[in-house]
Amino acid sequence: MDWQAIWLTLKLAATTTFVLLLIGTPLAWWLAHSRAWWKEIIGALVALPLVLPPTVLGFYLLLLLGPDGAVGSLMQRLGLDTLPFTFPGLVVGSVIYSLPFVVQPIRNAFVAIGERPLEVAATLRASPLDRFFGVALPLALPGFITGSVLGFAHTVGEFGVVLMIGGNIPGETKVLSVAIYDHVESLEWTQAHWLAGGMLVFSFVVVFSMYHLEKRLQRKGY
Repeated sequence: MDWQAIWLTLKLAATTTFVLLLIGTPLAWWLAHSRAWWKEIIGALVALPLVLPPTVLGFYLLLLLGPDGAVGSLMQRLGLDTLPFTFPGLVVGSVIYSLPFVVQPIRNAFVAIGERPLEVAATLRASPLDRFFGVALPLALPGFITGSVLGFAHTVGEFGVVLMIGGNIPGETKVLSVAIYDHVESLEWTQAHWLAGGMLVFSFVVVFSMYHLEKRLQRKGY
């Protein structure tokens, strides 16, 4: 049962990180370069999970995605299953909860590039897409690495959101943090120690590796 939870957690973290990079990259680019007066409102909404209790976010997601919610009722009218207590529901909740951990480092990396490299590329007749993929993305590589690592690690350690939106279904929505909680509730201290200790080691390795990788990239001029 614990191996199922570990595998499901890794699967959830990998899927969430992939989705976050897809939607977070253009969002971070827009936040870094837009001059719209309301962009900071969007930025605040993106950063909201940093200060919002995860159970609050999970509660409102449950209401929104449930059968009586706006999204849930629409999905039912379209003949689709609702998302709560399913793996796709976990992905939706994880993407929203981990969004700032991916968007903010990438946004900072885009801001740090400045306008000069893009202007030089433009004078060489590079198209906007060429400037983005050939100049901005390579120079922002440290931000993408940091965002990917933080997004993955943060998803692995989620508890409140995944418990609210996914429940505790073995093999379907029971992730590692929920498994630890179950062991503690059942006074199964040995199993809880193994899983919690493993997450502690994993967290340390992730943070240490990120710092080490950032230093190596700085030495290479990124």
